[in-house]
Amino acid sequence: MGVKRREVLLGLVSASLPIILASCGGANTQADSNATTTPATATTATTATTTPSDSSSQLPEKIRIGYQAIPNPELLAKALDLTTEAFPNTKIEYISFDSGRDVNTALAANAIDFGQLGSVPASVGIAQGLKYQVYFIQDIIGAAEALIAKEGITDIAGLKGKKVATPFGSTAHFSLEALLQLENIPQKDLQIIDLQPPDIVAAWTRGDIDGSYVWQPHLGKLEQTGGTILITSADLAKKGIVTADLGVVTQEFATKYPDAVKKYVAVLNEAVRIYREDPDKAIAALAKELNITPEETASSVKQLLWLDSTEQKDPQYLGSTSQPGGLSQILKDQADFAVGQKKITSAPDLTSYQQSLYIESL
Repeated sequence: MGVKRREVLLGLVSASLPIILASCGGANTQADSNATTTPATATTATTATTTPSDSSSQLPEKIRIGYQAIPNPELLAKALDLTTEAFPNTKIEYISFDSGRDVNTALAANAIDFGQLGSVPASVGIAQGLKYQVYFIQDIIGAAEALIAKEGITDIAGLKGKKVATPFGSTAHFSLEALLQLENIPQKDLQIIDLQPPDIVAAWTRGDIDGSYVWQPHLGKLEQTGGTILITSADLAKKGIVTADLGVVTQEFATKYPDAVKKYVAVLNEAVRIYREDPDKAIAALAKELNITPEETASSVKQLLWLDSTEQKDPQYLGSTSQPGGLSQILKDQADFAVGQKKITSAPDLTSYQQSLYIESL
């Protein structure tokens, strides 16, 4: 299936410059923002509970947030403890994931309440019946995600016969496959390897791979060791291949705690505001989370587009749930592409994707 051209999102992307595939009232508990390094499992998952109350503004005792180390509003909110400050009587548990595929697995196991994953794993997760909705666009992916190759490979055709790593089921994987289709290069002409971002860096260092489609900050680590960027997701956006990192919330949590979802969106809005008004503070905090220099962090952040909830109300983003276009159409197109690539057997209609947008929180 051909990649459909989408004009939405492109103006801001250009101006500002990431599943489960075929195998993303008050409680009395003191807030705790300590993050774990591995995703929760079905055996350890617990459902959020509240203190007894008849109030519609009831908040849970615990909120479990599945995040990724991507320099966007959610990571800044974690770095600055904005979430724990906004929920002083709720325990905040941050759980780290390497890719949207693992986030989808955790969501399917009811191991997290909020998750962050790319638009591609989100589109496939919805197609496969995972019960969640998109409540926030964490970032629109630009040059922060790219195809990079070892020294001596100067164009995409030069990857024929080479080993190229990417996290399967991610926006990077989707972008790589869509790019090969645009360039009329059969996937069988190169060896595409499934690796998580940290493993990609290790394999690159050992000389086990010749290229990778991956995101920051891992992309920057490859570039520092002599890699050549062949094309970025900002370049692909101009060709109609638009990707984004999305915040999703389980339907169960959103139904039970709508005020908590709205309050968390306010936290993310505050993170966007801080970045825009005090970028030095934001960059310093993000650099510690990413374990890279402030200079590297600043460069990475500039390659993503941050939007607050007011901007996301525009129909080209989350603001349209009853007409074609916007994020729902992008999700539908990406699921259709996955069907064409035989990653999933079928995709739901556009209405299903329109209904997957939770705009009540904006």
